[in-house]
Amino acid sequence: MASLQRTSCRMLRTLRHRSITSIPVRTISSSVTRPEASYYESPFKGESKTTQIPNFSKYKSATGTNSNLVFQYFMVGTMGALTAAGAKATVQDFLVNMSASADVLAMAKVEVDLAAIPQGKNMLIKWRGKPVFIRHRTQAEIDEANSVDWEKLRDPQKDEDRTKNPEWLVMLGVCTHLGCVPIGEAGEYGGWFCPCHGSHYDISGRIRKGPAPYNLEIPSYDFPEENSLIIG
Repeated sequence: MASLQRTSCRMLRTLRHRSITSIPVRTISSSVTRPEASYYESPFKGESKTTQIPNFSKYKSATGTNSNLVFQYFMVGTMGALTAAGAKATVQDFLVNMSASADVLAMAKVEVDLAAIPQGKNMLIKWRGKPVFIRHRTQAEIDEANSVDWEKLRDPQKDEDRTKNPEWLVMLGVCTHLGCVPIGEAGEYGGWFCPCHGSHYDISGRIRKGPAPYNLEIPSYDFPEENSLIIG
């Protein structure tokens, strides 16, 4: 133990006379170095005004963009035409299906035996859901209808333009004011009178007094035989 102490003291005396070699120390910097800001530099930067820019016109399409526009317009027009054709066919099929059949059209015509109507009398029939007046006029009634100054009437019309045969007057029995049914052989002019609002029609069915604006309507009719009348 004593020898160990002597050795330690000897080493300490030796170290006092020697210089301690400095130990290199690495310093750590806390400062952050930012990279330079990136930006786009033009390839022509620094060039003079006489710098020749390459010509790429030979690589350009000869047709340009107009050909694409023409094709697009063609496709749009074609699609529009096809759509219109399809819509037309659909509408036609719908109308054909909705149109009246032959038997319905046959029922739209009414045949009347004129021999059953004495002279000076009226007959009321129903046609397409509307009343129809048929008047077998006398010669005196025909003369009276022709003696009227028709040009001064509210709805100017000659008697001969309202009849195919002067003896037979065929009209729709619907007042042209609000659709009431006039009464025959009544009114101030010996023709028809509408009790709803007081319209007076003469023996030719022409409006003579009251609020109705037009004469009684004449339907489509024909005389296929002497005593036969077909309405419709």
